[in-house]
Amino acid sequence: MPAKALRTSVALAAAVVSAVVALPAAAHAAPTATGAATTVKGDDFNGDGYADVAFTAPSATVNGQAKAGYVAVMYGSATGLKTASKQVFSQDTAGIPGAAEEGDAFGSAVTSEDLDRDGYADLIVGATGENIGTVEDAGILSVVWGGATGLAGGAVLAEGKTLREQVGNMVKAGDFDADGNPDVVSIAQSSDIRLLSGPFGRDGAARATSGTPDTDGDTRFLDTSVGDVNGDGTDDLVAVVNSSEEWDSRTIFYWRGTPEGFAAFARVDRENGYKVEGGEHIAAGDVNKDGYADIVVGRSVDGYDSDVDIPMAKGGMVTYVPGSANGPQGTKAQVFNQDSPGIPGAAENDDAFGSSVSINDVNGDGYGDIAIGAFGEAIGTLTRAGSVIVMRGSATGLTGTGAQGFNQDTPGVTGAAETDDFFGLAVKLVDTNRDARAELLVGAPRENAGEGSVWVLPGTTAGITATGSFNFGAGTLGTVAPGAALGSAFNR
Repeated sequence: MPAKALRTSVALAAAVVSAVVALPAAAHAAPTATGAATTVKGDDFNGDGYADVAFTAPSATVNGQAKAGYVAVMYGSATGLKTASKQVFSQDTAGIPGAAEEGDAFGSAVTSEDLDRDGYADLIVGATGENIGTVEDAGILSVVWGGATGLAGGAVLAEGKTLREQVGNMVKAGDFDADGNPDVVSIAQSSDIRLLSGPFGRDGAARATSGTPDTDGDTRFLDTSVGDVNGDGTDDLVAVVNSSEEWDSRTIFYWRGTPEGFAAFARVDRENGYKVEGGEHIAAGDVNKDGYADIVVGRSVDGYDSDVDIPMAKGGMVTYVPGSANGPQGTKAQVFNQDSPGIPGAAENDDAFGSSVSINDVNGDGYGDIAIGAFGEAIGTLTRAGSVIVMRGSATGLTGTGAQGFNQDTPGVTGAAETDDFFGLAVKLVDTNRDARAELLVGAPRENAGEGSVWVLPGTTAGITATGSFNFGAGTLGTVAPGAALGSAFNR
């Protein structure tokens, strides 16, 4: 693929959203073999013991303001997500900082964690297009507080100060300094890590604000995730980056959390000292049930010159790197694409296999399974209709055995595959009914000419099923539909 075409492909996906989905930070405990099911502490906004879900529409029109953006929430229950429980938040919602303005992109990034330690998870939202005074695209990071009746009220966590600083991008939360308080990390100007250290006050004030050690040169962050990769009870930060001057350079970095904060970064390498090939999307979670968070990276954009030396890159590929007491084991990395045994479909140019990744246990066997988006997948002659693949975790890592594939033409899935739906640009595995089997959530932000929609597919002992699945869009939420790109991202 020519460089111009490649850049266009990347820009097209970025224009919809930086769709990166991962498992929320695990509870802080020594390594055990108890499985990969998500705890609800970082997902439960109303304290009822069920995980809740937030999803974004960063391009939505709000009160006449184009691309102001909103974030919607649905609450979990014994029967799963309840559409009647919906809440919609924008900067015009009472108690939310700021005001809905054209191009704010409220919902550019979203995550959740109990920042004030009151027992309720809080919603953390970035708006990278927010102008601060006369400073364009400075960006803002806000929190919406959880409580017994759900989310309400908010505060500013951070604001940008310089032109196009875009504070509030790639937001994640975890305890990176082992003090028992959550911290929030985000990326500004695509290359700077901003760390807000807890505890947080109800005014949004953090105990401290700082950066982290630099990377090895001029790098651009593509995605981040959080997990305890070395099993020491403290969260670590993992990221995929590339050179801002070299498109054909994707690398996996790892920052170990310590009582003093982040240690210096480490590159994830193979046994020969060469880097493990990175990608554009990353998730962390326990795939092999050994108590250490593993890393899964999606390399969805193919067409680079280096593909000559990486044949698995055709159509996109996924790399699995197991965790250990010494951190990521690049020497044991495994690579898969749609030509790998057991994986539905076939590796074809521009499938975008790996365009989103999420880890959780879908069948209750204790191993973390992986949902993988392929928003560029053609369904028959319908280009970029999109699909999602679910691969199984095992004691030996990721496997194609038992893999499943879903698209809008799969029997039982509502709707119909259409050109440019981008089904699978965002995915999330989450157990919202507390049955120890995660449901699959799929975002298709280009559905209905850019309105967007979200699908929910149940988990069973046999894996994900289309039986009992449903979807919803702006009609359910009572929001403006055209151009909203609903389903661009989920809380992580």
